[in-house]
Amino acid sequence: MATASASMTGAAHPIPACAGIGLRAPHHRDFLERQPGIPWVEVHSENFFAEGGRQIEVLDAVRRNYGISLHGVGLSIGSTDALSRQHLKSLKQLVGRVQPALVSEHLSWSSVDDVFSNDLLPMPHTGEALAHFSTRVSQVQDFLQRQILIENVSSYLRFPEDSMTEWQFLAELAQRSGCGILLDVNNVYVSAQNHRFDADAYIAALPAAFIQEIHLAGHTTVDDDDGRLLVDTHDAPVADPVWDLYRRTIARTGPLPTLIEWDSQLPALDRLVTEAQHADAIAGVRHVRVA
Repeated sequence: MATASASMTGAAHPIPACAGIGLRAPHHRDFLERQPGIPWVEVHSENFFAEGGRQIEVLDAVRRNYGISLHGVGLSIGSTDALSRQHLKSLKQLVGRVQPALVSEHLSWSSVDDVFSNDLLPMPHTGEALAHFSTRVSQVQDFLQRQILIENVSSYLRFPEDSMTEWQFLAELAQRSGCGILLDVNNVYVSAQNHRFDADAYIAALPAAFIQEIHLAGHTTVDDDDGRLLVDTHDAPVADPVWDLYRRTIARTGPLPTLIEWDSQLPALDRLVTEAQHADAIAGVRHVRVA
């Protein structure tokens, strides 16, 4: 079994190429008391924008011993609304405080005229949208003075104006803006099933050098009169076909920081750690605790 090396630098604790878990509020006390033997956790950035309070106290305690990945859900990079300066300032302050190894957002938009949808809406895959999104990512990176990762989202519709595939869009975005890619393998599988494309071809088309983190999560299958739809729900174990796709992905890219993402109907903390250990077994790495 090969041990993953810590390749991320400049952070309070680097993140090695093995599995971590999403740290959610119901697990905060248990996590701090038990200090599970995993190397890193990911938290949603917006939950820690406060100047102080219990959330910040928890994150300060966790970051003493664990690598941190900050994962944003509210910046709405793809929107035509102006980027929120207050949101960016709060994020930059949090980055300065936590010194995370990774900072990420989504290939999506969620607002129109400052009215926000409680969802990560897919981008049209057009040249105009690509130019817009690339410019916005560059603006975010310039403001934060660091690279960010952009995650593919699940989708349930296609735009008739699309002139390229999502994987072409994502690869070109990374080339133009210098961002990294957060590859959500579950989202690739969900979208591939919904839109009838080859999930392996999607992943094979992405330049492996740009992929810096992987997400794994559960999804839900919905059957109705219109057929079968897969929905990215983050409320269940990783499905076997997604584990299989992850295995083939890692065979191509080599081990990468991999997150077990579970946001609702949360199981016990031990279950998340077990899922992370399973990801490490597939990747052929030893579950590492970074000192």
